[in-house]
Amino acid sequence: MSEKHIDEISGVETTGHEWDGIRELNNPMPRWWVWTFCVTILWAVGYAIAYPAIPMITSATKGYLGYSTRAELQQDLDLAKTKQMTFQDMIAAKTVKEIDADPALREFAVAGGASAFKVNCAPCHGSGASGGPGFPNLNDDDWLWGGDLDSIQTTIAHGIRFDADPNTHVSEMPAFADILDATQKKQVAAYVWGLTNTPSDPTKAEAGKRIFLDNCAACHGEDGKGKIEMGAPNLADAIWLKGRGEDAIIRQITSPRHGVMPAWSARLGETAVKELTVFVHSLGGGK
Repeated sequence: MSEKHIDEISGVETTGHEWDGIRELNNPMPRWWVWTFCVTILWAVGYAIAYPAIPMITSATKGYLGYSTRAELQQDLDLAKTKQMTFQDMIAAKTVKEIDADPALREFAVAGGASAFKVNCAPCHGSGASGGPGFPNLNDDDWLWGGDLDSIQTTIAHGIRFDADPNTHVSEMPAFADILDATQKKQVAAYVWGLTNTPSDPTKAEAGKRIFLDNCAACHGEDGKGKIEMGAPNLADAIWLKGRGEDAIIRQITSPRHGVMPAWSARLGETAVKELTVFVHSLGGGK
């Protein structure tokens, strides 16, 4: 048996290993560290006995305490659903105005409505409800059928030009292709564009005013500000649903495009419609 090597400086025995002339001292581990290590081993054994820990072929040991993270998660979900049902029952029993006036219900309705909006409404109106060509922006103050809570609820519940719902909003702009000639359409387009912008030809715009009053004012009003009850858009607010510019106006006059919105009441239920109503109204443009 070889002699143990003792470090000359510290007087401590070395391990016998040497790297480039450097030897490792064979100091014992600190007692506190050793005891801590032993405690962790005991803790691990106790944990394996108390909780599910040891993997088997198709499952794992159940543990003495029978604890399950899945069961705990299910309990949390059941509790959350119970609380949600309480709020949903209250929403079902109240009007949208009463919901909006109750801070707690309003907060719950806005959260639920935002979720329903992303799934059902965002494909047309956009994830931020800013709309797009042919799809209204729900953040502004321009409302075809009214922007108060009751009006929004009616629109969401029954839709627009949705044949399957007898209470749907119905209004259609007639095609003026055979009513107005090309010159008249250019004139009235110049007038309508001139309500919020500089027309291409002021002379045409002046002539188009009479054409507008004779053919368009019945729905859009003599001032061009529209009629909410008819779903006729405001032409004097610089918000253009079907396209901007005189050419776009001429196309709409000649062959109008009419959007269709489905009725959501039968699909989502009354409670979800109320939540959507409060959410849309909360976006900032609601009246």
